[in-house]
Amino acid sequence: MNERVKKILEYNRVFVDNELYSRYATSKYPDRKIAILSCMDTRMTELLPAALGLKNGDVKLIKNAGGQISHPYGSVIFSLLIAIYELGVDTVLVIGHDDCGVRVLNGAEIVEKMKAKGITQEALDEAERNHRNPVDWLTGFGDVCLAVEKTVEIIKTHPLIHSGVDVYGFVMNPETGEVRRANHV
Repeated sequence: MNERVKKILEYNRVFVDNELYSRYATSKYPDRKIAILSCMDTRMTELLPAALGLKNGDVKLIKNAGGQISHPYGSVIFSLLIAIYELGVDTVLVIGHDDCGVRVLNGAEIVEKMKAKGITQEALDEAERNHRNPVDWLTGFGDVCLAVEKTVEIIKTHPLIHSGVDVYGFVMNPETGEVRRANHV
């Protein structure tokens, strides 16, 4: 185990031993009946909840690279379906952010980095047969507002999500936490 993981586990032992978890106690049901899909960007880890006035237990927070849906029956939709039908969520917020790294990804460069780490062409071909062309899949989305709008549209028109779920799209400034509506959503 590397030193970074060991330090995390050491802290965890102190956290549990000193019952520091007690201030985070809540139920699995989101108090505000909201699910938020956002980017995994490290600048957003504490900024997003703080900028929106959220505390532990308020919302279901789903994070991935770019805060987007890459497959209409993948893990993001699965999480939203559970949030809606099992946990009482009736509102979904899609929150992208300025200066998102996913916006400018070069899929061909990522595939070359994979190959340099030993990923075979056969594995890449298998990925394409079972999902998508890896270069296309790993290429950035360009305009963050358009990406948010696309994700909002996927959720709003998904055949397994009922029309009573409100869906909104926003873009956050990762420096100040300011949130604005995405262009046309």
